[in-house]
Amino acid sequence: MPDIEIQKVTARIGARISGVDIAKPLDEETVTVLRGALDEHKALVFDDVDLDDEGQQAFARHFGDLTTAHPTVPAVQGAPNVLPVDSERGRAANHWHTDVTFVLNPPQASTLRSITLPPYGGETLIASSAAAYRDLPEPLRRLADTLWAEHTNDYDYAVPDEEIDAAHAAQRAQFTSIRFRTAHPVVRVHPLTGERGLFIGGFAQRIVGLSVGESRKILDLLQAYVVRPENILRHRWSPNQLVLFDNRITQHYAIDNYDGLPRRLNWVTVAGDVPVGIEGKESHSIAGDASHYTPVAA
Repeated sequence: MPDIEIQKVTARIGARISGVDIAKPLDEETVTVLRGALDEHKALVFDDVDLDDEGQQAFARHFGDLTTAHPTVPAVQGAPNVLPVDSERGRAANHWHTDVTFVLNPPQASTLRSITLPPYGGETLIASSAAAYRDLPEPLRRLADTLWAEHTNDYDYAVPDEEIDAAHAAQRAQFTSIRFRTAHPVVRVHPLTGERGLFIGGFAQRIVGLSVGESRKILDLLQAYVVRPENILRHRWSPNQLVLFDNRITQHYAIDNYDGLPRRLNWVTVAGDVPVGIEGKESHSIAGDASHYTPVAA
């Protein structure tokens, strides 16, 4: 067995991994151990990693094929699978979300690697939507099990309307240059563990069959369980760190608390499957073709 140490960071989410050099090619047994740790802990922290963009991509590929950087936002020059999460390119994504849920098959996993860090602030919060589902009172759980939500990128999840200026308007135009709408189950069944998790977050804008106002009340109620403090890993970044998290059963939030100082993480995501609800029904696309970003497995 690989000599890997897995140390929990909180009771419900997160583990720190040591005893493995992720800059080197990993054997199948090591990948199996890491996948099992990811299934259990939802987010894994690797310290003192010696990775460049190529190394980050090589590590992520151990878990599956990669997506391109983003459906609408440009990649790092010369690295089409790497998205720079850079304070100089716009505001922090200071809104709870699961990555790219507005497409039919969102990424299964995301990796973030620290490049430039501010002297204070800039933490990333990661929440377990599986723990949130388990926390639901039985009547709410039964309701959530029946619901579907429309997810869309046709709004700005980082900048309120009243704060839009010319630069942010241009960023919004780019972000929505292809408009996506997809219907996903509110309760998603994890394809590997069978766990149920609340599959909502900032891109979930409407419950199928309900008005926008009615949808907002229900989504806010369910979201309140996701963001309970006991369900959250608050990750304070250090140099040369990589965090891997399961995008199928978590949400995350980048805290904008560093006074606009330089902050950059590089983001690489692993292509995912089409979400499935508790009755076995798959998500379906309403608008937008994301085949340039991530193919849908036949």
